[in-house]
Amino acid sequence: MKPARIWDLYAFQCGPSKYSNTDPKVRLLNEYFRLLGKGSLHASMSMIEDGSFTLSNEFWRITKINSSYTLCQTYPFALVVPKHFSDEEMLQASTFRARCRLPVVSWCNPGTGAVLARSSQPLVGLMMNMRSNTDEKLVAALCSNLAGVRGSSRRKLYIADARPRKNALANGAMGGGSESSSNYFQSEIVFFGIDNIHAMRESLTRLREYLDTHGEKSSDGMSSFLRHGGWTWGGGNLSSMSASVSTLGDSGWLIHVQSVLAGSAWIAARVALEKATVLVHCSDGWDRTTQLVSLASLLLDPYYRTFVGFQALVEKDWLAFGHPFSDRSGMPTISGSGNMPYELSRQSSTGSFSSSPMRQSSGAFISQASSPHAQTSNNCSPIFLQWVDCVSQLLRMYPFAFEFSSAFLVDLLDCMLSCRFGNFLCNCEKERQQCAVSEVCGCLWAYLADLRASEGGSHVHYNLFYDPTIPTKHDGALLPPAAALAPTLWPQFHLRWACPKESQAGELEVRCRKMAIQLSEMQKDKEIAERKAQEVTAAMESLKLELQNEKQLSISARNVAKSASKECEAIKRAIQSLGCKVQVSSNGYCTVDIDGDPMKKSNQKSHPASRRTSHRSLPSASEENDLSLSITVTADDVPSNPLSHICEALCPLRTRDGGCRWPDAGCAHLGSQFIGMKANFEAFDQLSIYDGYFKPE
Repeated sequence: MKPARIWDLYAFQCGPSKYSNTDPKVRLLNEYFRLLGKGSLHASMSMIEDGSFTLSNEFWRITKINSSYTLCQTYPFALVVPKHFSDEEMLQASTFRARCRLPVVSWCNPGTGAVLARSSQPLVGLMMNMRSNTDEKLVAALCSNLAGVRGSSRRKLYIADARPRKNALANGAMGGGSESSSNYFQSEIVFFGIDNIHAMRESLTRLREYLDTHGEKSSDGMSSFLRHGGWTWGGGNLSSMSASVSTLGDSGWLIHVQSVLAGSAWIAARVALEKATVLVHCSDGWDRTTQLVSLASLLLDPYYRTFVGFQALVEKDWLAFGHPFSDRSGMPTISGSGNMPYELSRQSSTGSFSSSPMRQSSGAFISQASSPHAQTSNNCSPIFLQWVDCVSQLLRMYPFAFEFSSAFLVDLLDCMLSCRFGNFLCNCEKERQQCAVSEVCGCLWAYLADLRASEGGSHVHYNLFYDPTIPTKHDGALLPPAAALAPTLWPQFHLRWACPKESQAGELEVRCRKMAIQLSEMQKDKEIAERKAQEVTAAMESLKLELQNEKQLSISARNVAKSASKECEAIKRAIQSLGCKVQVSSNGYCTVDIDGDPMKKSNQKSHPASRRTSHRSLPSASEENDLSLSITVTADDVPSNPLSHICEALCPLRTRDGGCRWPDAGCAHLGSQFIGMKANFEAFDQLSIYDGYFKPE
């Protein structure tokens, strides 16, 4: 059962959502700042409350004249207008446009000054002769001087009327109509011939009937191959095949899509190539106008082809500028919900006007209840669906230019129609503010962003072929030629129920997505391997430092051993020079024998002397693995002056006759030598170095 009140929708009944919604006014101001070349600034609620968001650049300014929605109830609270056009003049100019939707800037190039503007139809009257000097001045102000051109040369003005010419003339009979090029300086009027909302609704109905009839599965569950008792495509039944193709063509859906694409491409070419100003409008300025302006902006600005930019584009041109989503999707509105302080019903956008050609005071509406026809009219129409279909056609033509994929567009449409989120509820910004949608309901954009974050770059919303580095010919603008604007049926959306297998992405895209997933997994494995490699490298560096320290200690010990060996050899030579015999036993003991004077050995027998032994011993290598030294000095039958022979050989102070100049110096001389030897041996003994510790060099 369809909810009768807006408060009965799921977005209001589900309670607080984890996908919180920041105020869309802040995001709108941030987009305005970017268009004015002041993207480094960031808007805030305090800036909105105190009205300090009225910034400007060389050509344009942000005005707060509609902050209370008194200028136009279906326009946003902030507008971008010519810098030198006052707010008082804007109030006057608004009375000349249907529903007070006066011309304002939708997109501008801060470098060239080119402008894409939007409005509703002018109220030129039955005779098409009504004029407004203020409106003409405002439109002229949109055509700023060409940058780099001397004098007062102004850029060309194109007024793009989205309607067929006959429809514009028919609206003139009820007070509306179109501009006259003679009233607007250097202007050219162009009609795009796009049909109204009722033609679009009927076209989609015929398309769905065609899919239901010729799809793999229809609404009644019967296969189309078995319908009418036979094969639709089989048996060479060419008449059935041609009839089905004709039915698709008769639906007119692809023709309408092509009309919107062609009009948007024409607008983008005028802005990009001629740096012209293009003013776009239809009847009310919130259906076909929104389609053309937003699609042309998508072609002109690469920023809008990213996730963040696409959100900014939809929130600016569709939500802020009052596309009636509730009316077009058949959802309940504030006017039918009751308990609201204002009656915000709007007229049908069929082009019918009141008897006073819509020149009501600023902000005043004519209630639907006053018109019996308005109560029974069907205002549902797939305007937003048709625009997203156009985006999918551009995505097919330029797969490298869009960050998002076709799956993202499908999910966006499903979320918009599900009433799960509040972003697309109500008919304008003012109604959403009165319902406190941003405070009560969840945010669709936060939900979609959370889906992408859950899987990273491998999520289906990401376009695998997106490459922003690929240069374009016209400073980032996409300008498709007319021959390329041949749309095809959008399979991911239109065929997903009737032909589920055929509605899937192409085989190439499926394989690329699988490869992207594998690549992502390999990158994760690579990161893990790199971390492990870094850990192993760090451990190896630590071991290397330890080995270097051990090597330094080994070298130092080897040098000490060499020095000790040299000292040992020196001591040995010194002992041998004293006439002693040095013997090293197998157990590591070293024995030094000192013989007496041979001249006096004969006296050894007659003068037996006591045996004197000087023995110094260190622990053997078996007890301690230190280098041990044992010196044993033995003297048999030492004469009364046992050092005389040594003195004769060593002392340079002896006389020629064998006398000693210093008779008492012999003992002192030999004693000093032994004292030095003793000190050396004690130092050598204290080294305590293992005999087998040193390796051969």
